[in-house]
Amino acid sequence: MTPTTTNPQETVAALFALYEAHGDDDYIGEPVSQLEHMWQAAALAQANGYEDEVVLAAFFHDLGHLCAHGGASMSGFGAVDHERLGADYLRARGFSERLAALVESHVLAKRYLTHKYPEYLRRLSPASQATLAFQGGVMSAVEAAAFEQNPDADIIIRLREWDDQAKEEHRPVGSLDHLKQMTLRHLANQ
Repeated sequence: MTPTTTNPQETVAALFALYEAHGDDDYIGEPVSQLEHMWQAAALAQANGYEDEVVLAAFFHDLGHLCAHGGASMSGFGAVDHERLGADYLRARGFSERLAALVESHVLAKRYLTHKYPEYLRRLSPASQATLAFQGGVMSAVEAAAFEQNPDADIIIRLREWDDQAKEEHRPVGSLDHLKQMTLRHLANQ
């Protein structure tokens, strides 16, 4: 896919402008904002020692909600196909296929975990339970076997765990400068 911009600085400016415009929006029935949620997920990835590509995937995992602001909704719980919308947005702007695939797969991980560990479904927040039906529901055994063959399956599951944990109230968002610099480095290496 051809990038929509060739200048990494312009790409970063446009991307982070989405967070400035919509980051303070409610995170779809959760006690945090969109920005707080995604920043917390990235902070968890970084605290666990993951490389920049995974940290960025954690930060951008719900980007599709920002891209599709005002688009088709899952009964008020965010954008339909937000995982694909966010991944496509990143692909079109020159991000690595792996980063985009990690963003796109975080919903698959939720579906997988509800299949593999039925108690996981009960641990999901009410909003996350409500969106599961829009996202394909619990995986079948055939789908789960295919998911397990993904070489990044363990990282995708970790990304899902960070997604579930990144709903902590009253946790201030740190500086986004290091994420902007990380994004510039990532784009420069593509």
